[in-house]
Amino acid sequence: MTVPVTTPAAAAATTPAAVPEAGVEALRPHAEDAFADELKALAAADDRPRPARWRLSPWAVATYLQGGTLPDGTVITPKYVGPRRLVEVAVTTLATDRALLLLGVPGTAKTWVSEHLAAAVSGDSTLLVQGTAGTPEEAVRYGWNYAQLLAHGPSRDALVPSPLMRAMSEGMTARVEELTRIPADVQDSLITILSEKTLPVPELGQEVQAVRGFNLIATANDRDRGVNELSSALRRRFNTVVLPLPATPDAEVDIVSRRVDQIGRSLDLPAAPEGLTEIRRVVTVFRELRDGVTTDGRTKLKSSSGTLSTAEAISVVTNGLALAAHFGDGVLRPGDVAAGLLGAVVRDPAADRVVWQEYLETVVRERDGWKDFYRACREVSA
Repeated sequence: MTVPVTTPAAAAATTPAAVPEAGVEALRPHAEDAFADELKALAAADDRPRPARWRLSPWAVATYLQGGTLPDGTVITPKYVGPRRLVEVAVTTLATDRALLLLGVPGTAKTWVSEHLAAAVSGDSTLLVQGTAGTPEEAVRYGWNYAQLLAHGPSRDALVPSPLMRAMSEGMTARVEELTRIPADVQDSLITILSEKTLPVPELGQEVQAVRGFNLIATANDRDRGVNELSSALRRRFNTVVLPLPATPDAEVDIVSRRVDQIGRSLDLPAAPEGLTEIRRVVTVFRELRDGVTTDGRTKLKSSSGTLSTAEAISVVTNGLALAAHFGDGVLRPGDVAAGLLGAVVRDPAADRVVWQEYLETVVRERDGWKDFYRACREVSA
């Protein structure tokens, strides 16, 4: 017997306790809300076959992520700047019965891509399990309303479905973030869900069977190998797509510029049309210290223990833009990004400070046109 989990009690148990009041703008809207107009325009123009319960065809989902212009002139902004083939493989995986694992170093937009894929496919990116060292099995399977359980014993009304259980019963896309941070025994509770498409509820002598449209997107980063490494049995249930770091400096500058502009608008920060120089400098510093060599390949460098990811570059520039807006003249300058750079690079106060000082003196100091940047970084490093 299949357990229905869309009862009012179950729905109430999984609904967030607090949502923004009518007319109050959320600080960080979900993808399906922030880009609702683009999703609507794509759906209207999309005449290609759609898998069961998908809001868009695979072609339209890929276009939503990579951007494009529709026949009616609607511009779809890029959500992910990277190889289109990777996006096509990821979307195609979700159209099959295999789950998708997005793998990569920190800051390669795994969570961002996961959210936008779920929004485009199912219109709902909120069926999410956040992986941590303390994630319990109930977060993956189901839990119980203990007041109901004590009063009436195990029953459908006492059952609290997990996001995965809801996704299975409704034919939606669920998400698991940081899969390798979840304890191994909890990870393995996914095996039956992914192989049999079934979630047993032995307390009721019943089960939940996944309906067509259900699938799972998980993310994991390369630096977590060995924390709770996936068993071979679980890994076989996933099709793995590795998201790389931006291939070129120009690509990374483009990504940082786009995201900073989006975040800045959401925070009512002024546009920074003259900030491209500082964005390019931040990206250059991150790439050189990440790669252990200068851009021209002439000077070997010691690497910082920090990840120095694209996501951190976005954070450094956004914080600099806020400093320029509130304590400067609104123009992004070296002094606005210097402190953020120092915090990103120097994670180990002993070893990383040496790395940073050597980089400043041997590379930044000698680089043409970087004198103001060098002085600002030296000032905050003193």
